[in-house]
Amino acid sequence: MNESSLQIVTSEMTSVFLLSIAAFVLAMLLTPIYTFLAYRYRFWKKQRDTSTTGEKLLVFVNLHKKKFKRNIPTMAGAIGVIAIAVITLFNLDRGQTWLPLAGLIGGAIVGLIDDIINLRGDGTGVAGMRSGMKFMMITAIGVALGWFFFAKLGIDSVHIPFLGDLSIGWGMVPLFAFAVVATGNAVNISDGLDGLAGGLLATSFGAFGVIALLQGQVALAGFAFTVVGALLSYLWFNIYPARFFMGDVGSFAFGVSLGVMAMLTNTLFLLPIIGIIFVIEAGSSLIQIVSKRYFGRKIFKSAPIHHHLEAGGWPETKITMRFWVIGGVMAFVGVYLAIAGGHI
Repeated sequence: MNESSLQIVTSEMTSVFLLSIAAFVLAMLLTPIYTFLAYRYRFWKKQRDTSTTGEKLLVFVNLHKKKFKRNIPTMAGAIGVIAIAVITLFNLDRGQTWLPLAGLIGGAIVGLIDDIINLRGDGTGVAGMRSGMKFMMITAIGVALGWFFFAKLGIDSVHIPFLGDLSIGWGMVPLFAFAVVATGNAVNISDGLDGLAGGLLATSFGAFGVIALLQGQVALAGFAFTVVGALLSYLWFNIYPARFFMGDVGSFAFGVSLGVMAMLTNTLFLLPIIGIIFVIEAGSSLIQIVSKRYFGRKIFKSAPIHHHLEAGGWPETKITMRFWVIGGVMAFVGVYLAIAGGHI
């Protein structure tokens, strides 16, 4: 690498780094404002006591009854969404940052509605928007983003690692929607222990940020590390014992945006590797629902799997940290496969 190329790379990395730091600082500055409002208007997250299949969640309620007696505020993910949106105004690029920013805001709106319903509820039952309604709204966002991806950005092929690009034409729209819906719901399901989803998201966005930077998509890399900066600010307060929760406004916002990142870097098939814990979490919930509905029995003591491990005697902090380790290792593997598989 000659001196000119080195200067360009250094400049790009510096700009990405500064965006991340700016998001962290802004989120930190916004946190006291959120905290004042959360305690003033009692944004207490209400514990659900009924599963999606209708029965009482006895194991879950017993595991978390002490936590919910503390009146922990929710919707703190809004801090990150606002910080990222503001910082991204200085990093706008039609082909690289419009879609992930739109996904972030769209997912946040769906999650915000769900959180408001939760706050206004009486603390019994499902405690939030019906899952079918959330699914429909996230799907609509996914289809709209997928249409822009295909029709406006002109992308109609998906890269298969070690094999090459496969052109699928209009099939890109439902594929994009699937990536967004699956990732958004998987992150939402994983947000159940102090620090768990925040740490896994920071690692995943960091991995996609590195991939984007290696691809020369500097604005997209900047967006990814802007998210990382905001998430690190959130984690400062969310690690055990959590001062506040991300809420659906955060989990859907970050989940949808992560799916968009995978599509824009053309690494959809690496998303399940980089986000392996999200896959395991969502998969365990799906297996539990199918088993109870069609076979009348539970596979896990409580789903998703982090609650099963809790019920088996694992401390909350041990589950979170071990999942972080797995997520970090698989993020490294994902970046390696992106390089070796021809994505760069």
